[in-house]
Amino acid sequence: MKKMTNIILLGDSILKGVQINPINSKYYVNNTMIDEKLNEKYSLLIENYSSFGCTVTKGNSLLTKRLDKSMDCDAVIMDFGGNDCDYNWRAIAENPKGKHLPNTPIELFRTIYCEMIDHLRSKNILPIITTLTPLEPQRFFDWFCGDLDKKNILSWLGEINNICHHQEKYSKAVEEIALEKNVPLIDLRKAFLKAGTVKDLLCMDGTHPNTLGQRIIAQTLYRSADTNRPFNF
Repeated sequence: MKKMTNIILLGDSILKGVQINPINSKYYVNNTMIDEKLNEKYSLLIENYSSFGCTVTKGNSLLTKRLDKSMDCDAVIMDFGGNDCDYNWRAIAENPKGKHLPNTPIELFRTIYCEMIDHLRSKNILPIITTLTPLEPQRFFDWFCGDLDKKNILSWLGEINNICHHQEKYSKAVEEIALEKNVPLIDLRKAFLKAGTVKDLLCMDGTHPNTLGQRIIAQTLYRSADTNRPFNF
């Protein structure tokens, strides 16, 4: 059994710990998920390479560059899909009858994610992936489409709840990838849905976890470590 000691986080602003400052409504990093308690209790060295706005394509590029430099770690926890499933809402508002694709179409998302998993395994590094934390669609719509032609966007979208239905497809794709590639899965989405009202766990943009939401993520990581998954194999 190999004990995982050096862990790298690679993903988007969720793992980065981005929140919204309630005073000025600006994004800022306030990561309460990865603290000294987690590092000390489980003797882990955790480095966070996550970045705001990162898609699986950008993550793959970053991963390749770091692996080419002999990235020293035992495992990489990856969280992608939130930016991949998003759309150019301004383009939709300006041309609601046009054809609009998400930042990363779902089949390309699957392909690139699997490539990243294979690349890590080829370097004897354990890939670990997470499901997507859920959205609150009305907050999301108001935040990201607030200054746009909402009527045009809704004519294309159909209804606001389709935002979260679409995002859920990417989370389901992550589950399928984990099963197909036989890699450990940290189910953040399930943890959020079990915790109670999702909107209480998210910032005003309806997508970034607030401090309470980050606590759910931290607890999920703790449980994974306590049960020797995914940190011991």
